[in-house]
Amino acid sequence: MIIGRVYGSVVSTHKLEGLVGYKFMLVQCIENRQLVDKFLVAVDGVGAGMGEDVIIATGSGARKALGKEDVPVDATIVGILDEKQC
Repeated sequence: MIIGRVYGSVVSTHKLEGLVGYKFMLVQCIENRQLVDKFLVAVDGVGAGMGEDVIIATGSGARKALGKEDVPVDATIVGILDEKQC
């Protein structure tokens, strides 16, 4: 799992059939509670918005979160962080 902040959305005019209806979001990674200069594109499975901190599943977990084993997805937003406690 990865923690990140939604930085923006990615517009795709052509998608595989299994990804139609999903938004792609550009997410900046957070490490040790700090934003780092690392970004990834994730499928939005929960309706995240700009500036929200999110939890991202990667690998096969990203596909399972969407319920689609046959799509080429490596990162899916699976949760929105309401508050952080450490």
